[in-house]
Amino acid sequence: MGANEPLLRVDDLRVRYRSAHGDAVDGVSLAVRPGEFVSIVGESGSGKSTTVHAALRLLPDSALVRARALELDGQDVARWRERRLARLRGPFVGFVPQDPGTSLNPVKRVGTQVGEALRLHRRVDGAAARELAVAKLELAGLSDPERVYRQYPHELSGGMKQRVLIAIALANDPALLVADEPTSALDVTVQQVILDHLARLRATLGLGVLLVTHDLGVAAERSDRLIVMRDGRIVEEGATAGILAAPSTAYTRELVAAAPSRHSEPLTPTGATARRTPDRGSVVLQVRAVAKTFGGQVRAVDDISLDVVAGSTHAVVGESGAGKSTLARIAVGLTAPDTGEVLLHGERISGLSRRRSRPIRRGIQFVYQNPYSSLDPKFDVETIIAEPLVSLGLLSDRARRRQRVAELLDAVALDRSHLRRRPAELSGGQRQRVAIARALAAGPRMLVLDEAVSALDVSVQAQILQLLVDLQHEQRLTYLFITHDLGVVRLIADDVTVMRGGRIVETGPVAAVFAEPSAEYTRLLLAAVPGAPARKPETPLPVGALSPT
Repeated sequence: MGANEPLLRVDDLRVRYRSAHGDAVDGVSLAVRPGEFVSIVGESGSGKSTTVHAALRLLPDSALVRARALELDGQDVARWRERRLARLRGPFVGFVPQDPGTSLNPVKRVGTQVGEALRLHRRVDGAAARELAVAKLELAGLSDPERVYRQYPHELSGGMKQRVLIAIALANDPALLVADEPTSALDVTVQQVILDHLARLRATLGLGVLLVTHDLGVAAERSDRLIVMRDGRIVEEGATAGILAAPSTAYTRELVAAAPSRHSEPLTPTGATARRTPDRGSVVLQVRAVAKTFGGQVRAVDDISLDVVAGSTHAVVGESGAGKSTLARIAVGLTAPDTGEVLLHGERISGLSRRRSRPIRRGIQFVYQNPYSSLDPKFDVETIIAEPLVSLGLLSDRARRRQRVAELLDAVALDRSHLRRRPAELSGGQRQRVAIARALAAGPRMLVLDEAVSALDVSVQAQILQLLVDLQHEQRLTYLFITHDLGVVRLIADDVTVMRGGRIVETGPVAAVFAEPSAEYTRLLLAAVPGAPARKPETPLPVGALSPT
């Protein structure tokens, strides 16, 4: 194969699942050359992952795959038997799957799993296999590879598990690395470390990289070329800089416009020229010196105090394990603090019995991260939204209750034809709109949103964020907004509290904290936002430093 011949070439790929109508992938052609970084971007259902799985012959038997060519290392593997294909896959192409939580065997030590990948293609065993496995873990960016070698997956953070998958993918020194949403479930800082390391491997080893992602900010910052997919087809392809400067399709323009990292100004309500200024003299939620320890050892929240003023959005940011979600659950009364107190409109809600706190807690409602798991799959949309009205004894008249549910659907911009649908019949964005409508049913003045947009495609995320801004403007709502994404904070929040290790690192108005962060950790978070201005921390971040076990 010539020096610039494609490592991977796909020509007119078509994929159809036996249980579906129409092609999941329709006429896709692409190529990746040595040392090239190519990203496939698009929303969920666009065919990105199906394309790369088909190219590597990893699809199940239920998929009907046709192509003029599926070439790896210049060889058309479309009709190869699995045994022959397996001999090429490991040594030539490494694959990094999306979810490290389900891709690693929970009952086998990390070293055993890396060793299996080595022994499959190399004649190594015993001490030699161990030495090589440790070296691959170090190559993947793990700062203490000897210790990680001995650990089980549950003892590692999400970022560390993802690097173990990279080590397995690199075990046999492949020429091509294919990564399917490898950072979608990771904090922005861990994401930066992973992607920085892929860039170093590309530079030092001459790897070709094919990245699948729904985050245009990540793709824009890292890629030489972009491939934009929608409904199973490529709608645009070319040099990254050219596409970002002048996208040729309306769909690509929507993706570019929706990426949070490409916005420097906060969102304004639809039809308004500016956001309403929060009333700094009126505090809705007060958190006073709360602390929470789990299992007698893990101090998830440690002496946290903050105020949320009326009509504002107060964001709480930090990496996984910072204590953000525990704080959110304490704020809404779902988790009792060990010490400290929470007041809503000056009334204490922490430590009260369920009966005594119920009328107070009507005024504050919770929106979960994953709408699919928080909505009962057996109920239709009308039943789900009406549930708080029934459980709180509000609107006992069925006709009035149905009218209220219909009004709530209108408020979250969801057509009333969805009333009879169940969660499985809705898209991710539609499910999150239903979850917001349910939270608004009892007429709260405040919502606590725990990573409420992190599981959504960037374009759907933009729609939900705009919806939240519009609802806040129309209904004078107050938000406590939990997130790990500072790009989102810039769009929606008035104030921000930065947490790390259960404690507050920094707090203040978003404009002030973003312009002049006082804490080095905040500067690290800001520098890690894809597409952010070059803002390097004073001390370079060592590989692995952001992923504690």
